[in-house]
Amino acid sequence: MADAFDLTIIGSGPGGYVAAIRAAQLGMKVAVVEKWSTLGGTCLNIGCIPSKALLHASEMFEEAGHGFKPLGIDIPAPVLNLAQMMNHKTETVAANVGGVDYLFKKNKITTFRGIGTIAAPGKVFVTPENGARTEIETKNIVIASGSVSANLPGIEIDEKQIVTSTGALNLDKVPKRLLVIGAGVIGLELGSVWARLGSQVTVVEYLDRILPGMDSEVARQFQRMLQKQGMEFKLSSKVAGIDKQDDGSLKVRIEPAKGGDMELLDADVALVAIGRKPFTDGLGLDIVGVALDERGRVRVDAQFKTSVDGIYAIGDVIAGPMLAHKAEDEGIAVAEILSGQAGHVNYAAMPAVVYTNPEIASVGKTEDELKAEGVNYKIGKFPFTANGRAKAMLATQGFVKILADVETDRVLGAHIVGKNAGEMIHELVVLMEFSGSAEDLSRTTHAHPTLSEAVREAALSLEDGAIHI
Repeated sequence: MADAFDLTIIGSGPGGYVAAIRAAQLGMKVAVVEKWSTLGGTCLNIGCIPSKALLHASEMFEEAGHGFKPLGIDIPAPVLNLAQMMNHKTETVAANVGGVDYLFKKNKITTFRGIGTIAAPGKVFVTPENGARTEIETKNIVIASGSVSANLPGIEIDEKQIVTSTGALNLDKVPKRLLVIGAGVIGLELGSVWARLGSQVTVVEYLDRILPGMDSEVARQFQRMLQKQGMEFKLSSKVAGIDKQDDGSLKVRIEPAKGGDMELLDADVALVAIGRKPFTDGLGLDIVGVALDERGRVRVDAQFKTSVDGIYAIGDVIAGPMLAHKAEDEGIAVAEILSGQAGHVNYAAMPAVVYTNPEIASVGKTEDELKAEGVNYKIGKFPFTANGRAKAMLATQGFVKILADVETDRVLGAHIVGKNAGEMIHELVVLMEFSGSAEDLSRTTHAHPTLSEAVREAALSLEDGAIHI
């Protein structure tokens, strides 16, 4: 006799586990199918959470080595204990994964371990690594299977020398020379971790800029900051191949993106960080007729419904930015839709953060997008060099940039480069969620002295001018 549920979710990443909890809160009997031994998906196990643990730890190492003396703190040069740093990462992951386990038990969510395959609408087979296959009967199915690292043709990943983000989070020693292929968020974050710990980092990017899709002014200025930190960039370039040498090093063949003479570069570790692709292997989508788009993503309508009744999809496996919080919002929305409510995600107010030092945070339109759309916009900017708290913290790199409609004053986008940018962006997210204006923000009192005052000053500069510059 098959187990029967109101909702079965395939995948326990941020989209899947949040959808499960919300559906259980709304009274549904929920099952989650997870092939890994732990819950939380890529984000909690081998992505967002472990990378942030290493980013924070390496930032503290860098600060202890170079940032204390100007503050009057004299200490010996710090010594890296990489094993303990990795242990901190492991403990952080375990705490977060354990938290999801607790929430599943609290909300009476049933977990099935194994590969989930959709046999038909309303039927899911679970094939464990060992043991007999289980059959689940369910009113609705949500695909939340996430994404995997994309690879370059002809390059074999071994997760030791030629690694994805997974291997880069588990290196047992600091590579002398690290080659990062791809100047997106993952490449820059993990490149900055190992650069702080002593690696000579070179980033190769096919495009003529870093951080594709982000505001181009932000990207240009941020590249200069990373170069001052010692990172090197080879833009408009592609990796044609990687050869392992007898001495254990790598010989990397690099060519101009538009063709030209090949260059050889020596490296000890190469990180392939060219993006991620939807993971749909083993789901049986072709069998039940779930349609995919030209990029292998599951096609859904505005209510996250696929081409097959009773089957829905959320997160990295569908179109849109591959962000954990985007998947979470979609998980909440689809659970509410299935319970008869009006679940909704506002993609126009979806923040994104690069957790380097300084951080980058953005929401809404970039200046490039507004130009392309022919929108009549205005720019308000304020540098952290003019912010009192930033001076006290020796954190004066970066700026706040706000884009607003000339006629309505409505804020259309915002971009912050600076210390704690990922925390500061949210007042702009809330402002945009309520279709707020730059004047609304400029008339809102901000505590002094705080870094967030720079946000208000940027809004003031859109009108009569900032006070402190």
